[in-house]
Amino acid sequence: MALAARLWRVVPPRPWLPVGAASGRSRCGPRRLCGSEVVGNGGAFKRSLLLSALSYLGFETYQVISQAALVCAAATVFRVEEILEQADYLYESGETEKLYQLLTQYKESEDAELLWRLARASRDIAQLSGTSEEEKKLLVYEALEYAKRALEKNESSFAAHKWYAICISDVGDYEGIKAKIANAYTIKEHFEKAIELNPKDATSIHLMGIWCYTFAEMPWYQRRIAKVLFAAPPSSTYEEALGYFHRAEQGKTYLKLHNKKLAAFWLMKAKDHPAHTEEDKQVQTEAAQLLTGFSDKS
Repeated sequence: MALAARLWRVVPPRPWLPVGAASGRSRCGPRRLCGSEVVGNGGAFKRSLLLSALSYLGFETYQVISQAALVCAAATVFRVEEILEQADYLYESGETEKLYQLLTQYKESEDAELLWRLARASRDIAQLSGTSEEEKKLLVYEALEYAKRALEKNESSFAAHKWYAICISDVGDYEGIKAKIANAYTIKEHFEKAIELNPKDATSIHLMGIWCYTFAEMPWYQRRIAKVLFAAPPSSTYEEALGYFHRAEQGKTYLKLHNKKLAAFWLMKAKDHPAHTEEDKQVQTEAAQLLTGFSDKS
């Protein structure tokens, strides 16, 4: 309003000068705006100036807000990258509890990379020897929820597919044989998708090998249950498992196929593989035990 008032003072209304009084008519100077017209339309003129000023101010505000939004978005991306670096460092260092504490601060995040790491961390906490059975169950279902959200946020993330499959498998331990067999199809689907998205991810390939190995050695009574419940129950062979294995279970498969030389090679690799989690340590222990038993029979 102050801007409009200043502009109004710059263009004051002209005095009204009557011409031709004898005729009883009056008019302003030729081709000039009559003072009465300016006075009569003063409100509209002021409103026009005010709207122009507000439009200009609105545009300036929009530019400032847009720039601030870009800066904020860039800062958010940088912050996420920083958190991921910290998380990966803690994982490689075997700091399971610190990693979980870090990532749970961002459990409401919309970032798939954060969420699948949180699913992994939740599962790793569940695997710790000091975790009670009740806490373990809660953590297993919590991990599945994080993995599911990660997959919803980014279906092109191979890690989201991998950890979703792993977490579904874990949940099956609490839901009975029927659910476990039914989930097997979903687990295989997501492991295969993870491998498709990242053919170089040894973990996904290894886990697909575990899937094949598990169903290759399924006990007869479970096979019978599966056939009753499903028209085409999941199945595999030791030979198919060999196409995937890269860790301890690879050595176990070679043992099943009576290839002792290759079995010893892969079991040794598994035993010497760096352990980041409690589960990794269990794999190392199992590999060492198999090697011991293998040596005793040689």
